[in-house]
Formats: sequence, C-alpha cells, structure tokens
Amino acid sequence: MANKSYTLIVVPDHESAVRRYRLHRTLMVQIGGGLLLVGALLLGGTVHYFSVAADAAENRILREENLALRTQLRSVRDRIDHIGATLDRVERFDQKLRAITLLNDPQRNLAMGPTAAEPGTQVAVETQFTHGTTTESAPQLLARLDKLTSEATRQEQSLNELQAYFQDQKSLLASTPSLWPARGWVTSDFGQRVDPYTAERVMHAGLDIAAPHGKEVFSPADGVVVFAGMEGGYGNVVVVDHGYGIKTRYGHLARILVKAGENVRRGIQIGAVGNTGRSTGPHLHYEVRVNGIPQNPRKFILEE
Repeated sequence: MANKSYTLIVVPDHESAVRRYRLHRTLMVQIGGGLLLVGALLLGGTVHYFSVAADAAENRILREENLALRTQLRSVRDRIDHIGATLDRVERFDQKLRAITLLNDPQRNLAMGPTAAEPGTQVAVETQFTHGTTTESAPQLLARLDKLTSEATRQEQSLNELQAYFQDQKSLLASTPSLWPARGWVTSDFGQRVDPYTAERVMHAGLDIAAPHGKEVFSPADGVVVFAGMEGGYGNVVVVDHGYGIKTRYGHLARILVKAGENVRRGIQIGAVGNTGRSTGPHLHYEVRVNGIPQNPRKFILEE
C-alpha cells in the first residue's frame, strides 16, 4: 500500500502524443498537506490582517476621542479658573460693601480661599491632562466645581442680604425728610427760645419758617398722612408718618390739601403757609419727631 501509485494521463490536441505521469501516493499526500498548510497560513494571515486593521482604526478613534477629551477638560479647567476669579472679585466687593454698611459679620465665614486641589490628594493615573505646570484629573475638576457651586450659593445668600439691606436703606432714604418743606426765612430755630406771648424761655420743638401767606408747603419725604385738621394752638395741622418711627408736623397752615390716610410722595404740595392758631404772622411751624421725640429738622435736611 505504501508503494501504491496513480497514473495521470494527459491527452493533448490532435497529433501530440499522450503523456502519462506516475504519481506515488506519498507524494500526493505531501502535496495535499502542503496545499492545506499554505491555505491555512493564508487564512490566518488574512484574519490577522483584518484584526490588526480593526485595532488600528479603533486606536485612531480612541486617540481622537482622547484628544477631544483633553481639549474639553482644558476648557472646563479654564472656565473653572475664570469662575473662581470672578467669585473672588465678588467676595472682595461684598466685603467692601459690608464694611461700608456695617454689615460685616466674621461668623458668616464667606472667605473663598484657593480652589486648587488639596495637598496630598492622589492624582488618578487615567484621564489626566497637563495645563501649564498643573496636572489634574477629571474627579479633581468635579470636586473643584462642586466647591465653586457651594461658594456661589453662599455668596448669593450674602448678596441677597446686601440687596435687602440696600432696599431697606432706599426705603429709609425715601422716608427721610431731607427737603425744606417751604421756602422762606427761619425766624425761630430748634431749641430754647423766648415765647413771644409769655416772654418765658421755653423749648421750641421745630423750625418757624416765615413766608408769604399762601406759599406752598411740600412733603419733604414719602409717607402717609395720619392727621389733617385743627389742633389747638397749631391751627390747621398736617402730620405725616414716614415710617421708621419718623413723623413730621406742619402747623399754622392757611389751607390743607391732603386728608388722613392719603399717601404722599416727596415734593408733593400738602398745604399752604398761613397764620392759623397761636401765631404772630404768616409762617410754617415745622417739626420732625423720631419715636415721638422732637429732633432738630436741620440734621435731616440735605438741601442748602
């Protein structure tokens, strides 16, 4: 069986002689094995080629994604740095405002401090990028962002408090009697004076402003009229409540142009200079009381 052979007959065209080839079985087996081996090698090489090509394409995609991620992380870091710098400026401005308004409260602990990673923090090996001389990981950036968010929330609360304070100050300013209620001449100032009727020294609780009869009398601040009518020696009187414990009184009026319960704005006419009540001539008796205590009206007036 080992010497068994096969005869291969080749019949050419027309006159050519027929050719015979004797092929031993062993040779046939070797040729077949060789062909199978070559086929296997070709198949393996083809599979390996496509595998390497696929890995190369995937690596290229990963490199592009990594580059895009680095760019995005760098952009995020720049934005975080910008936000941190902005919050730092806002904090300094906040402290200046609090120093001006006497609202500075060390117990609020609103100082910003650095936003860089804490010393000793381990830096992750994966997903890192270098920005200048600083290497940070994505988790570190997220931690910084969380810290900035917390600081921004606290700063917002602080600014809301300042806004409320300035709103209150705006209301207080609008309620402060800072204008002259009438144009004329101050004939009697605030303080001790000689009473023109009794010749005794008494306390004069306001200003007497001499002016022509019928001269306009204005409200020097926003408020609500709480009284409008006759009141003993004051004659025709208007009393305006400006809030914050501040009330103003206007006496000896010839005419009253407002009524109790009416809201008045700074600069609106509320009456006219007269000579009603206990008076020696046309003038306006003007008082400012804070929590019921008479105050010198001049210290509230901002006009010359």
